[in-house]
Amino acid sequence: MEKASDSALIDSIGGWLKSLGIKDFEVLPVPGDVSLRRYFRLRHEAAPAIVAAYPEVLRQTADRFVETTALLAAAGVRVPRIHAFDPGLGLMLIEDAGATTMFEERAKGWDWLSRRLAAARDAAEEIQRLDAEAVAAINPPLDAKALFRELEMTWELHLEPTGLCGPQPVARELRRCLVELCDRLEAEALVPCHRDYMARNLVCEPTGTGITVLDHQDLRLGPPEYDLASLTNDSLFLTPAQCIEIVGEETWRSAGFRRAAAQRSLKIVGTFVSFSRRGSSHYLPWVDDCIARAFGYLTSLPEGEALSEPLRASWQAGSRS
Repeated sequence: MEKASDSALIDSIGGWLKSLGIKDFEVLPVPGDVSLRRYFRLRHEAAPAIVAAYPEVLRQTADRFVETTALLAAAGVRVPRIHAFDPGLGLMLIEDAGATTMFEERAKGWDWLSRRLAAARDAAEEIQRLDAEAVAAINPPLDAKALFRELEMTWELHLEPTGLCGPQPVARELRRCLVELCDRLEAEALVPCHRDYMARNLVCEPTGTGITVLDHQDLRLGPPEYDLASLTNDSLFLTPAQCIEIVGEETWRSAGFRRAAAQRSLKIVGTFVSFSRRGSSHYLPWVDDCIARAFGYLTSLPEGEALSEPLRASWQAGSRS
């Protein structure tokens, strides 16, 4: 069922498309989560396309998407092409990369998925080779302050209300541990990263093993293991053996990867709870698995070893990292 505002927006999109010389089309709303950005699928005789509608408050986001598209495409990273953009209207016509993401196709099995994840790993390495100065000019870095700010959201929305912080002495130790973890991540030489590199932002080619990278407007400098940690620990929840197959045992065992995976696993808990409070609760069943995964990574690190026993009972309820 269309939202009340869809009709007027579709009329505006239709007028814009006609001004571009596009005729005989149908504009269909694409279901989304909680973002103010709206997507519409354009059906017409030529190749299908997507119209992204950015409200006034997100116009800078649209500008960043244009910049990051150019950077990534020039580096050989497959991203949807931009066919047209009207900054005043906040409307962008982009290539339709496909209706389903890697996450939605995960049931095809590990043999199918592993080859696409390997392609995603290779694309992440290409992203890291982008010009660091050009990336730094688009967005602020994913530094210790930014990393810990995300964990504070998880603390306030989930860890504290559910009692997972533990008694006061444990809570103090946990907070100290998280601050140190973020500081150590920043201490690594920061590199270009997608920032939200997970299966829900990757579309697989219908033939072959190639992938198209979506939602890349938050491209910025960040910890070198961050994108791979996101890829293998956000949404797909790979087993240790599967993680090793994709990133290699040396990377998987490294402190940098484990810190990035612990931070990301906790970060997305806050994101999922925040989404639920804005009317999108279908991610909530993953929260326990994210907490358990964070526990596994966190307590394998020098800064988190002391938390293993105090947190074990409450944090180890789901899957293992």
